[in-house]
Amino acid sequence: MSSALEEVLLAGSTIPWGRLGARALCDACLGRLLGKAGHGASNPERGRALRARFGIPAGRACWLCGGLLDEIEKFADLAAGKLEPWEFATFLVGSKVDPEVVAREESLWAELGTGHAEAIKSELNREIGKRLEKRFQKPAEFTRPDVVAIVDTAFDSVSVTVNPLFVYGRYRKLVRGIPQTRWPCRRCQGKGCEHCGGRGKMYETSVEEIVAAPVMAQVGGSGHALHGMGREDVDALMLGPGRPFIVEIKEPARRTVDLTSVEAAVNRTRQVEVAGLRPTTGEEVVALKEDRARKVYRVLVRFPAPVEDGKLKAAVSTLVGRPIAQRTPVRVSHRRADRTRERLVTAIEVSRSEGSTVELRVTAEAGTYVKELVHGDGGRTTPSLAEALGVACEVVELDVLEIQDSG
Repeated sequence: MSSALEEVLLAGSTIPWGRLGARALCDACLGRLLGKAGHGASNPERGRALRARFGIPAGRACWLCGGLLDEIEKFADLAAGKLEPWEFATFLVGSKVDPEVVAREESLWAELGTGHAEAIKSELNREIGKRLEKRFQKPAEFTRPDVVAIVDTAFDSVSVTVNPLFVYGRYRKLVRGIPQTRWPCRRCQGKGCEHCGGRGKMYETSVEEIVAAPVMAQVGGSGHALHGMGREDVDALMLGPGRPFIVEIKEPARRTVDLTSVEAAVNRTRQVEVAGLRPTTGEEVVALKEDRARKVYRVLVRFPAPVEDGKLKAAVSTLVGRPIAQRTPVRVSHRRADRTRERLVTAIEVSRSEGSTVELRVTAEAGTYVKELVHGDGGRTTPSLAEALGVACEVVELDVLEIQDSG
């Protein structure tokens, strides 16, 4: 006899088997009462060994599972049929069991005083999973499976949850007037109306849609989302090495992506360029969104009249290295909480000065409203360049030149 079964029999010697009375158990349910005692033996093997050692009688029908554990092959067939349409490398099995069965097993555990019992759901999940592993030649995965099959044993049905596909990269936005993500119309909530020209959205396209389209063309999917390390304004360019992003494809039918062709398709649009595409996971989305990398901006500013260079440089210097209090700007107050945040500007350079127009290079911490840093937003940002100069400042253009992340 194996050492695993010896451990089970040793643990079984402390169980008052006489309390089972007329409640007959199948081998699997009997073995599950000590399913966590020892390793290497199946629950039916444990049950047969316990039955032989302690004289536990067998019956025609199992009082506990009612024959449910005899239907594992059927459940595996049902699950396989539901998984067939999906491409996946890893999977996981879950199950739903009649609450009365769960209540019976828990009451029996308490009555017999066993601390080594294994739940019937665990038995079902494992045994169905073993058969699916053999059939598909793919492993079960408990942390990040591609697909999850949930077997409802009461109704002989299976539902499949397909986990998203994630692709990391960096994008450059080369034209103005494109938002980072799809912008649904606020009036019709995406249904289409006169205000949005029947499109259901405020802009013809977005970085998200341009990047997701060639991925969706390969893998299918029910929808998509783009997660960026911050965002630039609709009228701003995103230049330099680009902004880190992750595109999420929901419920992909396939998971194999030719990222080289995706990159080529996006870059052919001449609106957005991408580079460094690679598969990633949902965990990296969290890290991406939490990154507080500094940004470098190019700002083209126009004054009512030329400003003397010395005065401009003196005003610029007052904004560097001190807290800038920024109340939520008027332009975004309809969608963001109205509160005051402190941000730090680490550098400002005057790159070019031509009459009443100057070009600034601004380096600031994440979350800085750079347009408001320049024009002051009617006093909602202080100090500002307009306040320091005592003249109105118009932001003509704003571009992001660099995201100073660790990537």
